[in-house]
Amino acid sequence: MSVQTAPANAVPIARHADPLLARAWDVLEAVPDPEIPVVSIRELGILRDVRLGDDGQLEVVITPTYSGCPAMSQIAEDIAAALQAAGLPPHRIETVLAPAWTTDWITQEARDKLRAYGIAPPAGQCGTAAPRENVVRFVPRPVAAPACPRCGSARTERLAQFASTACKALYRCVDCREPFDYFKPY
Repeated sequence: MSVQTAPANAVPIARHADPLLARAWDVLEAVPDPEIPVVSIRELGILRDVRLGDDGQLEVVITPTYSGCPAMSQIAEDIAAALQAAGLPPHRIETVLAPAWTTDWITQEARDKLRAYGIAPPAGQCGTAAPRENVVRFVPRPVAAPACPRCGSARTERLAQFASTACKALYRCVDCREPFDYFKPY
């Protein structure tokens, strides 16, 4: 696995007309996220690109949901197993850290699946990337409490900053009293 930086203007989910690449995309679209198996790595925006390298090898580009995400090695293993099971040629997996993953890359389909699974999807959009010359500020932006994925109530409260994984917070619905994970916006 190599760690590289993507161009600043990189766009997610670039498709190709090549039959081999189309087949690889189809195979990889079915690879589930190991921590939230109801959504795929494509739906979460982790799968960034599939292309052919100069040497003819498939190159699969992935971006972690956050630095140090423990699921990345499992995701790489799942990608390798899916490509091998489909009889696709040798491949390389590149982990790209820039641009950094954002919850804006989660598809609407995945947001709906998360809600149905009992995880509140991130509320709102994170926006656009700031130019490099801007000062980085580590002040969280106020976010409205997420709606309960079970009953839809907006009356929820945060119980813990971290839940079943570091990228989620633990909330409880004031109305139905059910706890639920909330996928934090990044």
